[in-house]
Amino acid sequence: MKRRTAREKALQALFQIDVSQAEPDAAIEHVLEEAPGDEYLSRLVSGVVEHKDELDGMIKVHLEKWTLERLATVDRNLLRMAAFELAYCKEEVPQNVVLDEAIEIAKLYGDEQSSRFINGVLSKIKQQLA
Repeated sequence: MKRRTAREKALQALFQIDVSQAEPDAAIEHVLEEAPGDEYLSRLVSGVVEHKDELDGMIKVHLEKWTLERLATVDRNLLRMAAFELAYCKEEVPQNVVLDEAIEIAKLYGDEQSSRFINGVLSKIKQQLA
């Protein structure tokens, strides 16, 4: 599975976990639709679930006039996933790739302003982690 596909599937699984409190393994199994599993997909989902409070803290600092709860579910989970990649996958994924991928996925799954919003918040998180 390509990394882009793994990220999209991870976003879908994280959305399910966020909205319906699905178990991570069940959410992954559901989005795979009987396709073989993917190590990166599983790593993203389990990493976001495991570090959710820390990731939310990183994101909240950079939300101006917004709360995490008010964000669209897609945007909130995309920010969590990308923040996880920026913080925990920097040895294997360049930070600019993480930002580019998150922006492109936001264009597919978010509204017309999601990509700019995601870019702004992730750029600040990237600087914070530098």
